[in-house]
Amino acid sequence: MSKLNLRLYDSRSAELKDFEPIVAGQVGIYLCGPTVQSAPHVGHLRSALVYDQLRRWLTAKGLNVTLIRNVTDIDDKVLANALVSGETWWALAYRFEQEFNAAYRALAIEAPTYEPRATAHIPEMLALIERLVAAGYAYQAEDGSADVYFAASQWANYGELTNQKIDAEKVLEAGEIADPKKRDPRDFALWKATKPGEPESASWATRFGAGRPGWHIECSAMATRYLGASFDIHGGGLDLRFPHHENELAQSSAAGDHFATIWLHNGLVNVGGNKMSKSLGNSIFATDLLNAASPIAVRYYLGSAHYRSVLDYHEGVLEEAESAIERIQSFIDRAARRLTGTRFEVSGEFDFAALPTDFITAMDEDLSVPTALACLHETVRAGNTSIDSDEVESIGVALAAVQAMLQVLGLNSSDAQWATTADTKTFNALDVIVQGLIAERNTARVAKDFARADAIRDQLQQAGITLEDAADSTHWSTNG
Repeated sequence: MSKLNLRLYDSRSAELKDFEPIVAGQVGIYLCGPTVQSAPHVGHLRSALVYDQLRRWLTAKGLNVTLIRNVTDIDDKVLANALVSGETWWALAYRFEQEFNAAYRALAIEAPTYEPRATAHIPEMLALIERLVAAGYAYQAEDGSADVYFAASQWANYGELTNQKIDAEKVLEAGEIADPKKRDPRDFALWKATKPGEPESASWATRFGAGRPGWHIECSAMATRYLGASFDIHGGGLDLRFPHHENELAQSSAAGDHFATIWLHNGLVNVGGNKMSKSLGNSIFATDLLNAASPIAVRYYLGSAHYRSVLDYHEGVLEEAESAIERIQSFIDRAARRLTGTRFEVSGEFDFAALPTDFITAMDEDLSVPTALACLHETVRAGNTSIDSDEVESIGVALAAVQAMLQVLGLNSSDAQWATTADTKTFNALDVIVQGLIAERNTARVAKDFARADAIRDQLQQAGITLEDAADSTHWSTNG
């Protein structure tokens, strides 16, 4: 085992590998961010959340993480969608970039160390293209246009990331254009000549002619610009593995860069057992999720499956997530009340030593969040049992463990992130109603009208609210 005791599944070698950073104590991660052509959907959020979980775990283990998540703000679809909407392409791209960032913030996905835009890194892309031309792995189209291609047919290791021999049919299946300017169908665009009708603002002057970058060269240039020729982890959705990441690896390696040591790919999202797609009309957008449940419950749901597995969205999943969050919060509230004024009060500060061994083992074994969540819920159950039997020290241990696990998972409800105005108003309105019924129940108890007191308790119980009587007060919580 490695010194970190952390294993991650490397897509390139197709095996679990012990992870040790290139520079001790430092981790460099490049994550393929969104192409900001349209509104964010559940797949985008799931992918961003996976790498937020990884980053939080590495940070909890004491590592300094540099996470670069790019924005592809120039692309065929960005230009096409801007024509439809009547916007300038860069205004459309910025509008959707803001939507993505708002959704990330709503789910407590931490901002990247830096978030480079493709359009700000044209010089780096052109420099990389020149290196490939000089090495004999790139060529300009022979018709004199500004199109420049990577000669994948000349790179002996092409296909190493996906462990396959890639022929013309495979390339065309992936959506690559059958371009007569290519010497080989596997070759792909590094630089695209400006097409008739495209705005002048979407074009840059080069020695090849006016044009804009291809998709794959963008990420290779930005990754090495901020993380160097060699870095630790490259992440992204499984749908990017081919051709995007395969092409990134090929061109970067051909240019002489070691590039990423480990390649991580998160699974995709199904809706009701079917692949999510525009053609099926079953896309679930960020706004759909955030309107259907609390942001913290959405985060819980999106992060509940193993990152390499398919996450299925179906009716009831958000309600289940809400219930899970409520059960956890109910325990925290009960435990905190019982520990107030005792020497076992929990500070709320993150303490790695408070994490259960089973939780650490799960996270270290390829980020097994489902197993980690099972440990969290078992600790909550044990903590509630300790409260019922008034084992104060055990309550303190359980509360500290739960809070530490929630901190790692980004689910600590006490964080300011989750205290939205809407949530506060909703809680306050409910609290006024419940406190009124509690006051009426207390009056009935003083008058020995126990039938009325029990009726109020039963009424609240049916509404999903549990009352807990203390010596001089009554507390309420939702029972999920």
